[in-house]
Amino acid sequence: MKNNILTTVISILLLLSIQISFAQYSFDKEKLDNYFNALEQNNKFMGSVAVSKNGKIIYERTIGLADVENNIKATNLSKYRIGSISKTFTAALILKAHEEQKLDLTQTIDKWFPTIKNSEIITVQNLLNHRSGIHNFTSNQEYLTWHTLPKTEKEMIEIITKGGSDFSPGSKAQYSNSNYVLLTYILEKTFNKSFSQLLKEYITDPIGLTNTYVFGKTNVNNSECRSYKFTTSWTLEPETDYTIPLGAGAIISTASDVTKFADALFGGKIINNESLQIMKNIVDGYGSGIFQIPFYNSIGFGHTGGIDGFSSVFSHFPDQNISYALVCNGTNFDNNQISIAVLSALYNKPYEIPQFSTLNLTSQELDQYLGVYSSNQISLKITITKDGNTLTAQATGQPSFPLEVIKKDKFKFDKAGIKLQFNPLEKTMILYQGGAQINFTKEL
Repeated sequence: MKNNILTTVISILLLLSIQISFAQYSFDKEKLDNYFNALEQNNKFMGSVAVSKNGKIIYERTIGLADVENNIKATNLSKYRIGSISKTFTAALILKAHEEQKLDLTQTIDKWFPTIKNSEIITVQNLLNHRSGIHNFTSNQEYLTWHTLPKTEKEMIEIITKGGSDFSPGSKAQYSNSNYVLLTYILEKTFNKSFSQLLKEYITDPIGLTNTYVFGKTNVNNSECRSYKFTTSWTLEPETDYTIPLGAGAIISTASDVTKFADALFGGKIINNESLQIMKNIVDGYGSGIFQIPFYNSIGFGHTGGIDGFSSVFSHFPDQNISYALVCNGTNFDNNQISIAVLSALYNKPYEIPQFSTLNLTSQELDQYLGVYSSNQISLKITITKDGNTLTAQATGQPSFPLEVIKKDKFKFDKAGIKLQFNPLEKTMILYQGGAQINFTKEL
């Protein structure tokens, strides 16, 4: 009887402790919901966010469509391609192989890739933290002419070999998808298993990620999202074939699964503490498959991702044991501002629900802004055109983007944080971005 009473008292005290702990991190869920309502109602964002605290999901929200053409609404179980967040999974697998003494991080890669320049001095660790010097194949202009077509390992190694070296291995860090494609092949050769099998065996099955795997062709019947770009409406983006990015970007997942992955990774459930410290060792901005993501006085560790029209980010903040993930299949907004809003809600920092203009201009009213604008401050020219009742801008050598009217003579492009102020009478335009102010004059 005494033991039962004591057990009950301990249970009550433990429950109160948990309740008090969570109360300290309470946040205004309604305000955060209204933030996402504003984005959805104004066609600004399609995607999902999830937040966990002490390993438990405390906030999850999904807005937009998984398939615009068929008007299929996304849910919390909808899956999004997470792009380069895949690199964190790949790095964890490499470090797992190192723990099992199947792989030495200091060994050079000429054993596997003798044709690659400097392979005799490039190490596995150099690949992990982007210090190999190997050229990034996705930076080549012709990449977008073949990225939707399947490639064999032999073809990909030939492409990477042809790209050559951008700098001496180990001398600095420079992001390159080539590094993680090669790491994928190293894993497959080391274990004699496919990357998909290794992901399942060492990560997704052990920690219970039921919606995370290597993608193939999009299957909307399996809750997989298509991706979109916003011009005057959502337009479908082409699909990168998974055989190209592999461990550099071929994983599909949900926001909640990515948060669970972060919790498990930084909680020592995937790799041991020694491996985790290797991963978190930041040099020239890069760790092994992660980098630092600061928020006020907190330092998070995570990664961003982008593939086709998909974009994503995740971060784990050890000080509060918080994990955050955003996965997206279409954005007409600055996703970084969304992340700041979510984290601000959690950390009790100020943030505002965005206001969007309802002002509409006719096609004729837009004519006064059309033309080519040049500046004495930068060499880029900006061409202003229109698509129906929407003003569009295009800088030299860059894709065009739609402009949203704020008020008379003032427009913005939220996704890049750009504002344009026109003076039609003086035939001038001012570009505001990132604190900079650049003056342009319309060419005659």
